[in-house]
Amino acid sequence: MTRNVNDEYWDARIETMSNDEMSGLQLTKLKKQLVYNYENSLLYRRKFKEAGMTPEDVHSFEDFQRIPVTDKTEQKETQAESLEEFGHPFGPGTITCAPQDKIIRLNATSGTTGTPTLYALTQHDVDIMNELQGRRLWMVGIRPGHRILQGLALSMFAGGLPLSQGIMHTGACAIPVGAEGGTKRVLEFIEITRPHAFFTTPSFAQYLLEQCPKLIGKPASELGIKWLFPVGEPGAGNIEVRKLLSKGFGGAHICDQTGGAHSGQGEECLEPPEVYSGMHWTAPDHCLLELVDPKTKKSIEIRDGAIGEEVMTFLDWEGTPFQRYAYADLLQVFTAPCGCGRTTLRFKIIGRVDDLLIVKGMNVFPEAIRKEILRFAPRVTGFFKIILDKPGPSVTPPLKIRIEYGHGMHENEIGILEVEMLKAFKEVLRVTPQFMWVPPESIPRESKKTKLTEILSL
Repeated sequence: MTRNVNDEYWDARIETMSNDEMSGLQLTKLKKQLVYNYENSLLYRRKFKEAGMTPEDVHSFEDFQRIPVTDKTEQKETQAESLEEFGHPFGPGTITCAPQDKIIRLNATSGTTGTPTLYALTQHDVDIMNELQGRRLWMVGIRPGHRILQGLALSMFAGGLPLSQGIMHTGACAIPVGAEGGTKRVLEFIEITRPHAFFTTPSFAQYLLEQCPKLIGKPASELGIKWLFPVGEPGAGNIEVRKLLSKGFGGAHICDQTGGAHSGQGEECLEPPEVYSGMHWTAPDHCLLELVDPKTKKSIEIRDGAIGEEVMTFLDWEGTPFQRYAYADLLQVFTAPCGCGRTTLRFKIIGRVDDLLIVKGMNVFPEAIRKEILRFAPRVTGFFKIILDKPGPSVTPPLKIRIEYGHGMHENEIGILEVEMLKAFKEVLRVTPQFMWVPPESIPRESKKTKLTEILSL
């Protein structure tokens, strides 16, 4: 497809397609994909059997929703069984459907604990990933001639080689530095290569605001970053995080982009940092979105404002196609038209289902805690840890939060600040935490995904 740099859309046909036309396209692709999954995965064949169905019984989305969901636990278990039986993690009992001689790349989840979950891709899948990344980057204004520095972990994850290839497919220049090289190296390469855009985690971006003057002698606002992509963990949809990072990086556009880069799901329109209307579902022709109740896994109707756990099904996929895969992100979706002209629905990530904390019957997500804390910057640095005596979600009160006070704060000022913060937490989150104050830069900074909870008994 020939594109002009002034073209508004990467693929106008898909991005502005009517809902009815898109639903018809999805159902056609879905029926074909289910036959492929059934024929090539014993796990998916078992899912059909549990529902008393075969692919030929799926005539509508309602029929499809009778098939039980698949989750990451099942995927890991079948990978381990395959490794023991076949000597590799992609046997017929897994969700990998492509034969070994068609698999050209492996990616892994960027989770911080446990055994990585692996994903196999064929050339066909890689081509789709590149095309979907093109849609996402083009949406916010990335064009040929722009340089994009990758300050994410490069090893195995979607923010590494897959992102590099997607950037290059757009015609832009990829600069794959990698967070593994350390903070100083990332900043040095920003100085040398002068990127227009920067991919990193929100927590590492926040850390760079602290370290920039110390390591290269000037503030991050002078780095020349025009687009900041805080990805890999929650944050870019948090108004307080957006304002902090945009101001710190000299007015950079904050571009929330979510993962499962295997399907290229979400990217937001360009909005000012104090506004966040959610991300566009950028891959409706290659990834079917559902919402389910996090506990029962029963389907929830997608309507404006609906909230539920994200369930994905890949369409036109060969390697490791997700089929009703419960992703553990809790989404809120919006179906009202967007001013940018794109007809795809928009969504916000409210939190991770497995990150939910319940304090005296109140549901609290770590990201909501971060939002409240950042409202008090610079009297706080914004870095904190939620301290748990045991794994959640139930928390024995009070909710303990280790938190850094800001630079230059005196003891009497911290006392006044705590009173203000306790009042805000009670009014907004309906919980009264116990703050454990520590000096600035006491809490370890991380360049990869940052876990906001710490379990003392582990």
